[in-house]
Amino acid sequence: MRAPYQVLVFPYYISGNGIEYAIFRRSDAGWWQAISGGGEEGETVIESAKREAWEEGGISKESQYLKLDTVSSIPAEQFKDSVNWDKSIYVIPENCYGVKVIEKQIILSEEHTECKWVSYEEAVSYLKWDGNKVALWELNKRLSKEHGI
Repeated sequence: MRAPYQVLVFPYYISGNGIEYAIFRRSDAGWWQAISGGGEEGETVIESAKREAWEEGGISKESQYLKLDTVSSIPAEQFKDSVNWDKSIYVIPENCYGVKVIEKQIILSEEHTECKWVSYEEAVSYLKWDGNKVALWELNKRLSKEHGI
């Protein structure tokens, strides 16, 4: 059963040209977003993030993950498994991460039709959800400061 939380993961790649972020086009709706998905019972939040990144992008679970402070809220009723959750749960948290990749090699799952590696500015122009935009803003600020970019 799905746990009452969501994870969001932005893969990033750093080179001499700066920082690039992977964004994904959903196969069912066509919009652009980060890797996202639900936790499974018994998983920790970081385990969920690593599993989703592996399932949706082929990203190694051994990669370097960065926990972001950004946490968005999503209406619980948007998820079919919400009928199994406590009736007092109205919204669930979306916990956000960045994951550093060594090579820009993504293996797409059937959940996405396309992946693009783009700059922060271009990514924000594509992303549909405000929660994705805020998480990416935080990730970009942290990485830019850390790497003097």
